Amino acid sequence: METEQPDLGRVRTGQAEIEQPGTRQAGTGQAGTETFLGAQEHAIAAAIDGLVAVAVRSGPRDISLTAASTLATLDRGGPCRLTDLAEIEGVAQPSMTTLVTGLERSGLAERRPSRADGRVVLVALTPAGADYLRTRRRARAAKLAGLISQLPAAQAAALADAVPAMVGLRDLDTQRRRAVRDSKAVRESEGATL
Repeated sequence: METEQPDLGRVRTGQAEIEQPGTRQAGTGQAGTETFLGAQEHAIAAAIDGLVAVAVRSGPRDISLTAASTLATLDRGGPCRLTDLAEIEGVAQPSMTTLVTGLERSGLAERRPSRADGRVVLVALTPAGADYLRTRRRARAAKLAGLISQLPAAQAAALADAVPAMVGLRDLDTQRRRAVRDSKAVRESEGATL
């Protein structure tokens, strides 16, 4: 009976499988981009993904992850059109309408007219929504801080050294979300002038 040999060029870290350095040649896609990340980037991404899962599991479960993400988008980017929120969050507009209605009923978000154009309705975070996000973030941070306190000092110090990079990753996502909103606003304004 022949047993299947493991692929020694691949390592499983958490939920992601990564290539080991030197086991595969980097290919390129149609536009000349790499078709896979290097092993180090995969390992970092897998570790962050695992920490996200820990953070998600430790947070309150009274609203959906999409609802929580929508509140965070409003917190970081300010009031936003419902159509832009749907695009930023990657959901259909009818789904976002239902989600925002639920957030309104919970007192976490509100619809209000745009100061720039009274015909436009914006979705905004309420003070209760901001408080809810702070509480949610504190709960996740406390869970992670408890885990970090159990690490050896050198590993905890390595995480402290990585804080600027982690903040940079978050800021890149915030910039991406703003770019989606801004490009949509430009398209709409160009369409209005035709």
